[in-house]
Amino acid sequence: MNILKNRRDFLRAARGPRRAVGSMVVQARLRSPDEGANGVRVGFTCSKKVGNAVARNRAKRRLREAARVVLPELGLDGWDYVLIGRFQATAARPFDALKSDLELALRHLHKNTVQGAGT
Repeated sequence: MNILKNRRDFLRAARGPRRAVGSMVVQARLRSPDEGANGVRVGFTCSKKVGNAVARNRAKRRLREAARVVLPELGLDGWDYVLIGRFQATAARPFDALKSDLELALRHLHKNTVQGAGT
């Protein structure tokens, strides 16, 4: 799992499908073959609405850990994911519920993308 660091990659993911769940928003996109479709890439962000720097960093740490656990199972090769923290919910949600939220969002994004590709 590689980490997204360039603003350009975050903006590309923002143009893709997204799914809002209780504790986060997940944006996803399938990379084009010329970008190198190997592996899963993930980025994390929290706006100032989440709170001060301490609150934002805590929320991002929790998102990173949830991604570390869930993405090896449900993340698809060649995809970029951006996990966006939400005000109070990301930091306060029990970790099992946080993982469940991410699993739900990924299943929804992949299901809709596969269905949309067939039409």
